Amino acid sequence: MTKRNNLLIFILTIGVFGIINTEMGVIGLLPSIADHFHISVSKAGWLVSLFALTIAVSGPTMPLLFSGINRKKVMLLVLGVFVLGNIVSIFTTNFTILLIARIIPAFFHPIYCSLAFTVVASSVSKEEAPKAVSKVFIGVSAGMVAGVPIASFIESAVSYEMAMAFFAIVNFIVFIATLIFVPSMPVEERLSYGTQFSVLKKPIIWLSIVTVILLNAAIFGVYSYFVEYLKTVTNMSPNTISLTLFIFGGASIIGNIVAGRLLTHSAIKSVVSFPLLLGAVYIILFFTGQFTVPMAIITLIWGILAGGIMANINQYLIVSSAPEAPDFANGLFISSCNVGTTLGAAVGGLFISQMGTQYVVLVGILSLILSLVTILLRNYMYSPTEKLSKSALARD
Repeated sequence: MTKRNNLLIFILTIGVFGIINTEMGVIGLLPSIADHFHISVSKAGWLVSLFALTIAVSGPTMPLLFSGINRKKVMLLVLGVFVLGNIVSIFTTNFTILLIARIIPAFFHPIYCSLAFTVVASSVSKEEAPKAVSKVFIGVSAGMVAGVPIASFIESAVSYEMAMAFFAIVNFIVFIATLIFVPSMPVEERLSYGTQFSVLKKPIIWLSIVTVILLNAAIFGVYSYFVEYLKTVTNMSPNTISLTLFIFGGASIIGNIVAGRLLTHSAIKSVVSFPLLLGAVYIILFFTGQFTVPMAIITLIWGILAGGIMANINQYLIVSSAPEAPDFANGLFISSCNVGTTLGAAVGGLFISQMGTQYVVLVGILSLILSLVTILLRNYMYSPTEKLSKSALARD
């Protein structure tokens, strides 16, 4: 049973990597896409921003619509849509068609990710769920941080078409692995849409959504402009910048594993301590960001904390607020993260244009202060004693 579970977790981790990689990997190809389609880089950027916006809109609804269908069939459908979208992206010469080939898979993106988290969590005991989910989040981190340099490298070494083919190949491999190795997973107890939507009546879920938006804004408000910061404030060379980004990526994968283990043992403490520590890191970054060696050390610690927050802690906050509707809760998590990313990047850009690049760190600090207020309020409303009484009632 454990071997079968491990294989399932591995397939879902690679699957999530393929899906996130399709979303984020394009960032490294934007200049090439601009050249390829004879458009501006900012117009090419629509491929990223419209994808994220589509996920934010479809996040709560699409997992809900597919929540009653056999999970294996749904996974194959989503992977199939992604493979077809990727194939169209390789061969099209029309930017509008490329945009459509990106937006259609984006509608299905939350379904796969939501299912992956739900299936993994339900394949192990409740206590082990955060640790199991943290393994799938390695795929999320790898997709977010490894996808960009890999696609960029393939494009410079071979061609733009081969870089786009990389996305298709990863998704196709997962499609075949799912077809062969993943058992049929019919939904035994289908929750009505009304039951799932009713979680929105709980104040705790809205508090959790706001917290996740603020936490993701705190990370991506700064990380979105990290390359620009390293170039203009730290004065790093392009090679050193690449190495620093690699450090951040590797550290965020470590952060996933660490946060997954900590949440299993002491969830409340982890939820409070990670943002507090990240705030301290941002304050140090603000004062020492112009020095290369301190910057490298800060990046390592920042990556660990960011990796733990943007995946495990954010997901835990929302799913623990609505355990009775896991698919819908995971959809809300994906949607909230994308809203936070978009909001953080927009406010970060505003700070840079008004005050200068080094002040982008203030976006992170301000977002974290607000998130700590909502976290403490959430902990007050959702105390462990209340949780225990609820679970006792559920058992009775």
